[in-house]
Amino acid sequence: MKLHQLRYLAAVVQNGLNITAAARALHTSQPGVSKQIKLFEDELGFQVFEREGRNLTRVTPAGEQVVARALRILEETDNIRRLSAEFQDERRGSMSIGTTHTQARYVLPSIIKRFRADYPEVKLHLHQGTAEQIADLANADRIDFAIATGAQELFPGLALLPCYRWHRDIVVPRDHPLATVTKPSLKQLSQYPLVTYNFSFSGKSSLRELFARAGLPLNVALTAQDADVIKTYVRIGMGVGIVACMTLDEQADADLVVIDGSQLLGEHITWLGVRRGRLLRGYMYDFMRLFAPQLTRRLVDQSLRAPDAAAVEQVFRSVRLPHY
Repeated sequence: MKLHQLRYLAAVVQNGLNITAAARALHTSQPGVSKQIKLFEDELGFQVFEREGRNLTRVTPAGEQVVARALRILEETDNIRRLSAEFQDERRGSMSIGTTHTQARYVLPSIIKRFRADYPEVKLHLHQGTAEQIADLANADRIDFAIATGAQELFPGLALLPCYRWHRDIVVPRDHPLATVTKPSLKQLSQYPLVTYNFSFSGKSSLRELFARAGLPLNVALTAQDADVIKTYVRIGMGVGIVACMTLDEQADADLVVIDGSQLLGEHITWLGVRRGRLLRGYMYDFMRLFAPQLTRRLVDQSLRAPDAAAVEQVFRSVRLPHY
């Protein structure tokens, strides 16, 4: 049994049992991957995968146990490499972040600028996508950090550390009937088409849930990932915009009326996710502290040792989160 066989095994699972895709990810040949998987199974004495012809169809019950252990071994192998790199040169390395458009466009630029000034030789990789796309990257262990809001159920293998609170605001053209209403109700909002984000997270403060609880119709005219796109369609009269508070600029959006939606639409918490048991480099701790000052090394380490989400909540039970 060899370490590279475990890597091949993990790559096959992480690529949906597609050996060709796994070979591409590993920068090797498809026959080479197939051969090593077969040799590995022969050594074990049982099949890890069920097959139909040349295609892998699913992981066997025994194979699921093998895969789980292989992933843990590979995680610890990577931890040893990180430990070695930390002792050799603590200011050189790489860091990969998966996050949403809002974080990448409006929150992270100033953080990354400060981080880059402190660590100019750390290579940064920023992956932007939906919560579902970020979860795919995290579950395949292709990113060091996931940063998002809501959708916690998509990240079972990560410790989700609370970073800051934020709310949604309502934006309308200056000649809109709601422009003079400082505290509109959900009933008033329900009378107009809405332009807002794609519905990628749920919970008590999601728009669908808010309107459903109030027994009101939710009329969505257009959804988008980008707040600038939402504001553009508000300007042409498509509907009432609902955007994250951090996406608004006093000068750039001077032609729009911004109505505080914190009381009506509720608050959200942005979290930063790290794989449990992950050994972090020193510069990674510093990045987390820049992003959320309350994320001290002690709290981060406690969270990574926590067995589940409830235990992480206990770690932060007395921590006051900043509001964006």
